[in-house]
Amino acid sequence: MVYGRSIRARMTIATMVVFGVVLLAGVIVLLAAYPAWVRNELTAKADWASRHLAMKIEEHRFTGLIPTQGDVALQQIVDEGGHVLASNGGLAGRPPLTQARPGGGDPRVRDRVCGRDGCVIVVGLRNRTTVYGPVVAYAAVREPFLLGSPFLPLVLFGSSALLLGLMGWACWHGVGRVLAPVERIRTGLERISAEDLSRRIEVPGTRDEVAELASTVNDTLARLEDAVDRHRRFVSDASHELRTPITALTVRLEAGQDDLDAAEWRAALDDAYRLSDIVQDLLLMARLDAEVQPPEERLDLGRLVGDEIARRPARLPVSTDIEPRVHVRGSRLRLSRLLTNLLSNADRYGDSAVSVEVRGCGDTAVVRVADDGPGIPVEMRERVFERFTRLDGARSRDTGGSGLGLSIARDIATAHGGTLQVEDGPGARLILRLPRVG
Repeated sequence: MVYGRSIRARMTIATMVVFGVVLLAGVIVLLAAYPAWVRNELTAKADWASRHLAMKIEEHRFTGLIPTQGDVALQQIVDEGGHVLASNGGLAGRPPLTQARPGGGDPRVRDRVCGRDGCVIVVGLRNRTTVYGPVVAYAAVREPFLLGSPFLPLVLFGSSALLLGLMGWACWHGVGRVLAPVERIRTGLERISAEDLSRRIEVPGTRDEVAELASTVNDTLARLEDAVDRHRRFVSDASHELRTPITALTVRLEAGQDDLDAAEWRAALDDAYRLSDIVQDLLLMARLDAEVQPPEERLDLGRLVGDEIARRPARLPVSTDIEPRVHVRGSRLRLSRLLTNLLSNADRYGDSAVSVEVRGCGDTAVVRVADDGPGIPVEMRERVFERFTRLDGARSRDTGGSGLGLSIARDIATAHGGTLQVEDGPGARLILRLPRVG
């Protein structure tokens, strides 16, 4: 829970910092640009009213108050001597709005006048051809109260602080709602131990990334549970397999203290060889499980098969049908071990003969090893590739082997991007398929 709170705090602080900087920059820009924009608008409005007033007095003299021009109510007509000749109700009896007069060649004058009642934007236009003679027509517009007071920055900064606080509150609670399923996943994982990997994480019904995370965690736990179960079975089976030859070897060697005949010494030696084979197979399987990649090279599969047939002693004759120039890429040592296991399996369980075929089928290199023995029942064709699996009856423990040969062969094939399967046919027919290279 502390971890979740730490994430919430960091995300909330980061959000507030980012939005705080954005809001501060926005307020500064607004404080700098808004007054200028408003005064430009007010100046344009007063300029329009002064021009209209200057045009009216070319033919019309006001006998009373000047009527309002649009929504501009502050207007005056001032002669060159600075006397107010006419005004509207808001300025009746008051002096000129400003002492600024048009000068030079510009008939227009602009000014900003501040007093007790606030500030006004004044625009005057000189007209020499009016019924009053040469005069200046003034129009003024009051500035909004906040524009010239300290309340505008206070309002803007206060609103920004309030908005930032609401943003932080929303971020804290929003992140908390988002992280709640993640926290449940974390606490669920804490309750799972190596002794019990059967428990799973609750998958929320949100159908979002968090739900996908929970599903992925459950899939990973399932694979981990399967791997641990396989490891435990492997250790148990390995212990059992090693116990048998060690016990037999110990008994024979203890009996040898008196006197063993040649047959008994030969049996003891066979147990020692079998024990050595099991240890070698276990070492190879450990390397395969660790995905240790040996150096690879381009190999002629048919030649490799021929070399293995010629190298190993065989109980049964081996017939071959090998297509030349079928090349694969892989480890010579491990592929040789794969082929040796297949040939040994066929030689051990065949009745009178073994046949080997090597073919290239498009992008696939195919090796078929068959014997004329009792075959493999359909329901056992996947189990024979499990570690320490032996078939009953004709394929019994008495025929030798560690029970790891076909398992190692399939692991090597898989590591080379290929497959190893049992095919229908008389006897046992094992099919190896590997990616072919040019």
